Amino acid sequence: MLRNIALATIFAVALTGPALANSCPRHMAAIDQALAANPKLDAAKLAEVKKLRADGEALHKQGKHAESEATLAQAENLLGIKK
Repeated sequence: MLRNIALATIFAVALTGPALANSCPRHMAAIDQALAANPKLDAAKLAEVKKLRADGEALHKQGKHAESEATLAQAENLLGIKK
């Protein structure tokens, strides 16, 4: 029984990575679209959004999708993007 639970856990974790990987690009696209609309943010917040966007993409490329999601969510919050 313990073996079955362990295998199920490994299988679930293996499937989670690709699922998260698919949503990172959608978040990046939403941020890019909001930035293209010239959001009314002060220079410091705009710089922070751009940094978070770049960091999120870098994390995505490294396969750190959960961290990428969290980073991109911060940028979306600053831009007022509703999920």
